[in-house]
Amino acid sequence: MDYTQLGRTGTSVSRIVLGTMNFGDRTSEEESFAIMDRALELGVNFFDTANAYGGSAGRGATEEIIGRWFAARPGVRDDIVLATKVHSPMVAPDASGDRPNARGASAWQVRREAIGSLRRLQTDRIDLYQFHHIDRHISWPELWQAMEVLVARGEVVYTGSSNFAAWNIAQANEIAQQRHFLGLVSEQSLYNLAQRSIELEVIPAAQNYGLGILPWSPLSGGLLSGGSSDANARSNTGRAAEMRAAHRDKVDAYELFAKERGWAPSALGLAWLLRQPAVTGPIIGPRTVAQLESAVSALEITLTAEDLGRLDEIFPGPGGQAPEAYAW
Repeated sequence: MDYTQLGRTGTSVSRIVLGTMNFGDRTSEEESFAIMDRALELGVNFFDTANAYGGSAGRGATEEIIGRWFAARPGVRDDIVLATKVHSPMVAPDASGDRPNARGASAWQVRREAIGSLRRLQTDRIDLYQFHHIDRHISWPELWQAMEVLVARGEVVYTGSSNFAAWNIAQANEIAQQRHFLGLVSEQSLYNLAQRSIELEVIPAAQNYGLGILPWSPLSGGLLSGGSSDANARSNTGRAAEMRAAHRDKVDAYELFAKERGWAPSALGLAWLLRQPAVTGPIIGPRTVAQLESAVSALEITLTAEDLGRLDEIFPGPGGQAPEAYAW
């Protein structure tokens, strides 16, 4: 396993991040335990989840599975850098369609949901507490005050963001600096060969402020996975299947390129991300141990300048950093 620093922090994390969104939904608890066991054996020490994950098993179910895994393996917790998120509602809407204060990032919500996540995860701390989405109704002084309290209590170590625009990152960290607080150290963004919008502004902002990029959907929902015979695979359902049909020529060229070099398409997509500026590690979402092992094999792929150029031809990016990408 390869390791790097989490953004500008001194904490070392694996370059493959174990995403757990399938746990309790598409992956049973038994298989989830097997995946986490194998991840640890392979040196993956960075686990990512969210308070609302659980799918058909219900909100919070994924954190509960991870918590039971920790409880059954005394001493393992300190080997894991554990990340979770706050923003999504944890209760069902009432008859009027919603419940006041059920979602977002108010100080009240952040504190309440941190307590809930700690209980479900059966741990005393969250190593990386991430805002799952920007909350435009909350001021940064309110949000940072809430996080400062959690950090002071030892319940949160670092803070990160997810789905933030570049100016959100700049605003958050400028205000954090004014308060003599560390601020954001990572950003989770949609990023893969087929979706490269963050190269315009988010990646330059992350580099400037010392944030590590954690790409989610690194294989574009299965578009770059090479297809699957598994009927339950995301690549065979919904939007992923529609994208595969719409981008057939690009996908065919990509899969041929991978085949010519003897690489699995899924591993190639992850290997490309590992070569991109500011990327700490892609967040993989394996449903099985075999998928986990395939993802980790991306670390064995060495991409040459020629390889990278060919991938740019197949899936062109936005042209680099803004504004040069579209202006003189």
